[in-house]
Amino acid sequence: MSRRKMVLGGAIALVLVEAYAAVPRRADLRAFDPAEMARLETAMWRDYYDKRYGALFYHLYESTRTQFGFSPLRSLHVAFSAAEAAKMFQPTHSRREADAVLPALVAYYRDLAPAAPVAFDVAEAARLELDWWQARREAVAPRDYGLTIARVTALTYGKSEDDSGIQQFGIARAEAMAFRDSRGEGIAVADWATIEGRLGEAYRSLKASVSR
Repeated sequence: MSRRKMVLGGAIALVLVEAYAAVPRRADLRAFDPAEMARLETAMWRDYYDKRYGALFYHLYESTRTQFGFSPLRSLHVAFSAAEAAKMFQPTHSRREADAVLPALVAYYRDLAPAAPVAFDVAEAARLELDWWQARREAVAPRDYGLTIARVTALTYGKSEDDSGIQQFGIARAEAMAFRDSRGEGIAVADWATIEGRLGEAYRSLKASVSR
């Protein structure tokens, strides 16, 4: 094969790859599998606490791509914004410092918005997300910041804050976080399995609610 044909073939392949990555998909935030979401979120928590930001980015990409059905390119955007927000938040010590994370969270929710069942206020969703992130550091009870998780979830999915399934999801997720925090540096493999099980219950509750 001539060099010209090889270059042309490579260029065509690159165009096809780029087209595949960029073509819009029919993404849907309700399309997730609860067990797989629990597995991926557990992996993301481990990445975050171990400060493995590359792995965190990968698992965020995987969840966005496989569970919500975004295009590869949009999944990269979502994963980058979420990973950037987490990395920026981790070293902060006050809400004032943490407010610097808001632009990344707004970008994250703006990229998620096309897959939501209804339009929602991305700035409000970002603010609520940061509210519960900060609440965890201020010794707020898991049930209380769990209700904040429920609020941002209800907003994103166009559901009522009083929806029992949404509230159950938020509180169960917060309690899984509190369990992880209680284990500290001594957390074991069995503890992570427990966390994944609790997250599975939370996501089953969410799935039942948003599928109605």
